[in-house]
Amino acid sequence: MNIAVLHVDDACIVVDKPSGLLSVPGRGEHLQDCLATRVQAQFGDALVVHRLDMATSGLMLFARGIDAQRRLSRAFAQREVHKRYVAVVHGRLDPDHGEIDLPLIADWPNRPLQRVDHEHGKPSLTRYRVVDTKAERSRVELEPVTGRAHQLRVHLLAIGHPIVGDALYAPPEVLAGADRLLLHATSLRFAHPVSGAAVAIESAVPF
Repeated sequence: MNIAVLHVDDACIVVDKPSGLLSVPGRGEHLQDCLATRVQAQFGDALVVHRLDMATSGLMLFARGIDAQRRLSRAFAQREVHKRYVAVVHGRLDPDHGEIDLPLIADWPNRPLQRVDHEHGKPSLTRYRVVDTKAERSRVELEPVTGRAHQLRVHLLAIGHPIVGDALYAPPEVLAGADRLLLHATSLRFAHPVSGAAVAIESAVPF
């Protein structure tokens, strides 16, 4: 897989990750090929700032050098980086926009799954807006205010609208007709770690 580089300067790089490619190396020799190593082969000073699930496609931001990594990591932690996703989900959402505010925690007996836990879960918030609905599927824009593992996938499942093609969480009937998870990181906005100028990158949804 060739990696599309959408933005590059002396402090940061934005690339378009394909679905099916790990963000960072996994455990074992067979899981060493990933987006990070491919980007670092081209840009030797590239450092990971955040991750996307293997099945998710779309925009990923890398820092160039440790100072830029610290600044961008801090921006993510302080929720100053704005991300927008597009997904195709099962069913028709009513209302057609709103928030999903459900605390999440690792489902330890079933790792890497996550689950809603109102007693021990970490606060997790997702905003959504329906773009289009056809038959029993809806295209939605998603804004994760927090950045928990599998947050979008578990939140949509919890309100009865699992993402189409989600092999981890969706029931078999929702997997039908999709050869991948229909979730794409389509927009990324952040302050440049050196100049402070606004950077906005868009990626076309491939499904």
